[in-house]
Amino acid sequence: MQTSLHTAWPCCHHLSWKHPRTCYLSNELILNCSKLFFKPVTAYSSLRTHLDSESDGGVEKGPHSTLPVSLPFVIRSPTKVSRYFWDGDHLQMQVADSYMDYVRWKFLHRVFSSALQVLATQAMFKAIGVGHAYSLPSSAALNWVLKDGIGRLSRCIYTASLASAFDTNLKRVRFSTSIIFVASIGLELLTPAFPQCFLLLATIANIAKQISLACYLATRSAVHQSFAVADNLGEISAKAQIQTVCFDNLGLMLAALINVFFESYLRPQAGGLHILIYIIFAGMDLLGIYQGLKLVHLQTLTKDRLEIILNTWIESGYIPTPAEVSEKEGINILGIRGQESWPIRIGCLNSNNQIPKWSIEAMQRITGEDFYFICVEICSRRFKRVGQPSILLSFRDGAEAVHIIMGLLQACYIRKALIADGSRWENSIRESNESNSALEEWSMIIEDSKRSAKRDLSNMMEQILEKGWEVKGILLSRTELARFTFSYGY
Repeated sequence: MQTSLHTAWPCCHHLSWKHPRTCYLSNELILNCSKLFFKPVTAYSSLRTHLDSESDGGVEKGPHSTLPVSLPFVIRSPTKVSRYFWDGDHLQMQVADSYMDYVRWKFLHRVFSSALQVLATQAMFKAIGVGHAYSLPSSAALNWVLKDGIGRLSRCIYTASLASAFDTNLKRVRFSTSIIFVASIGLELLTPAFPQCFLLLATIANIAKQISLACYLATRSAVHQSFAVADNLGEISAKAQIQTVCFDNLGLMLAALINVFFESYLRPQAGGLHILIYIIFAGMDLLGIYQGLKLVHLQTLTKDRLEIILNTWIESGYIPTPAEVSEKEGINILGIRGQESWPIRIGCLNSNNQIPKWSIEAMQRITGEDFYFICVEICSRRFKRVGQPSILLSFRDGAEAVHIIMGLLQACYIRKALIADGSRWENSIRESNESNSALEEWSMIIEDSKRSAKRDLSNMMEQILEKGWEVKGILLSRTELARFTFSYGY
């Protein structure tokens, strides 16, 4: 957008809108004005459009329009008159491209979630007898205080136990707690049918709602940060609050209309229809949350995101964008990933896992200059397939982000080499092959992968920064943060 600035004159005549290629001034104006200055100023906002202006100040669409195009308004001040033009560029975005799609899905989520909460609150009031002759205010208040107190205590316990998961598994934790929240509303809707169990049902529901609230508050800033492109987190947070208020008010209106409809026309069948409405609204609520989270492209690096980046680098030679990694990462509701060959685990040695002798001998060659070591193991923990070989990457105390990236890159190269040999290495581990040839081949794989990782590290780090990834720190879970200490006297 451009603006033309004119010196103000003390006469009472007003400038009329003309096409930008022509300018008409009356003789009286020319006589009263000694000089006329034009100073182009570039502003931030602009639109790509084919709008043109007419001499009467109107704006029309036309195939023969030229740029820049004057806009039909004049801004006057005591010292100048400003005219604005569209220069044909895009409107500068202060948010990510996926932000508007996220807001649309947020609208769906907040409207139906707000309506569900209104219906659930109404049901709980009925359960404690509000509006009936047998209502006991003191008993109702006591039950309400008990359920709120227990719920807040559970919220504190949950937040303390899952502190790191809010960073490393943000989408999965956010969506899983949303499911819990919707289920809690279902419990509240059941309280009128079981008034004698009000305290139990309401307490369980409130615990679930407090857990969901804790997760929402803990992940909200990270979600907003993913849409910021100009360090304008405060602006996006303010917009989010406005959106939430507006969408929630629409949900309140929807719930009010449903209540009026039920009370007026369908009072005998209201119980069954409440269940149907709950199922529909809960599905729409979860759909909005799920689709919205898919549009959240986090720039922070976790073990899983970094592994996707490094595998893409090894296979294709380029660094994927946060949007591409987000699509591959998904939400992973159950936390179970595909059964890939040779999964990589970050942590320390586990005495319950089997480690081949030749891998242990290779570990003994590490020096004080090494910030990590890599070995193979057979995982035997619960919920894991017994006998599945995996790669263990363990970091020394004091390892920084560059060492973590370097170690994981080397581990990915090792996995590629092991997969290329087919099932030979898997059979070697299961058969406890302790031959010298296995030790020599494993040592060769370690050295080759380390050279490849050092060769790629500098160029890869530059591309990671160019794609907008945050590399100041790698977000790891509690078990992944375990470190070993090198003993010089051993």
